[in-house]
Amino acid sequence: MGETEQGAGQTELAAGRPEQGAGRPELARARKRLGLSQDAIAEALWVSSTTWSRWERGRQEIRPVYRARMAEVFGVDAAEVERWVEGGEPVDRKAWLLPDFSDLDPEVIVETAERLWRCDVDPERRQMLAALPFVPAALGGWLAAWSYGAPVRSVAREGVGTAVGLSDVRRVVEARQAFAQMDLQFGAGLVRPAVVDYLNGTVAPLLRGRYDDRVGAELMTAAAGMTEMAGWTAFDLERHGQAQQYFGQALALAKAGNDPLTGAYVLSAMMEQTLYLKQTTQALWLAKAAADTARRAEAPPRVMAMVLTGEARATAVQARPAETGDRHSARQVERLLVEAERAYAQGATDRDPAWVAWHDEPQLTARMSRCWRLLGEHRRAVDCAESAVRELSATQRFRSAQLNRMNVAEAYLGMGEVEQAVDAARAAVPMARSLTSTRSVQRLKKFSAGLEPYGTTVQVREFRAHLDGELVS
Repeated sequence: MGETEQGAGQTELAAGRPEQGAGRPELARARKRLGLSQDAIAEALWVSSTTWSRWERGRQEIRPVYRARMAEVFGVDAAEVERWVEGGEPVDRKAWLLPDFSDLDPEVIVETAERLWRCDVDPERRQMLAALPFVPAALGGWLAAWSYGAPVRSVAREGVGTAVGLSDVRRVVEARQAFAQMDLQFGAGLVRPAVVDYLNGTVAPLLRGRYDDRVGAELMTAAAGMTEMAGWTAFDLERHGQAQQYFGQALALAKAGNDPLTGAYVLSAMMEQTLYLKQTTQALWLAKAAADTARRAEAPPRVMAMVLTGEARATAVQARPAETGDRHSARQVERLLVEAERAYAQGATDRDPAWVAWHDEPQLTARMSRCWRLLGEHRRAVDCAESAVRELSATQRFRSAQLNRMNVAEAYLGMGEVEQAVDAARAAVPMARSLTSTRSVQRLKKFSAGLEPYGTTVQVREFRAHLDGELVS
């Protein structure tokens, strides 16, 4: 044990608290089985030796992100880590299975969804769910089942439950729209608990009610949308395994409701997560599946614009035409962007789903900005992103505005204009601080790390000092 750990242990002993007491002996045994010292395991987990020592002694809570890292380092599943951390036997393991598309019976889909929502409101299980790892291997099976699985014949439900009508479904859709505005304005940390409570307390009883096929299909679609919302907020908090659970469940509910437009929307959200996690091959699969689903459903123009820009971005991320000089891929991306612009210009229709309202012109411009940057068209990327920032700020979509300020900064950096890049990023710092969005903060940190080639310049040193001070405070 290092000097810092000894000092911490002596302080606690002096205060009359035994060093082991109600500690975490299984955690210590797991470390020793690997033959690692406290210093070595702390380094592997990117924490201090003092922090690890407190974890072993049960003197400090272990955040979900570190529980997930432990599962990777020790080579065990999340349930085993929870047993070490919390003591006793693992909780209901069924709760942590990824959605299974081999059985598309509506009763099974609803039961699995309800189990997920119950676990997320249970304090004893919530942390374990948040610590789940992302599983790229699950995506291939989900895509195959979505694209080729037989449609569900009937979602009508009989029994003694409360009768459910279309007015009940409309309230779920309206609640989701309200949650979406809060998420865009304040970040996921504020809204996510309310979304999960709504799923468990309002949507689950409706799914257990009585309804005919028409109402049932609409209800499944509404439940899919709200479940996607819960997944998106988990993604924004960088709880990637948890987000994946929700996205998979949302896709199953959309399949049960026979709603290809909602399915395309969920696939697009999954694509965003896989791009963020640098799973570029899977991201392109998801983007193409979303676009193919929308085409087969003859989706409204604005839905098509959304999925086409997603396919353009996934194509550009995988091919990296600005770096490789791959003109074929560059032309493909440009073609998709032109097609998206033309689709959006056709305007709204009476077939537009409620959620497409958030994918308006500023969001289209923002998505195109990222594509232009990937094509090496940095000036065009700056112009698009700055336009998006103005419009998104005016409509109080502050997280999107903050992320687009980072698009501006990254595009300027691509041009080698370091001072303007740093100024744009500095303008994004106050907004990131005001949001409850882990993803927003990580974009800033990633940008700061990318400044390393210019690390000796005054502008970069001052920006990094400013960023560190702001994030700490």
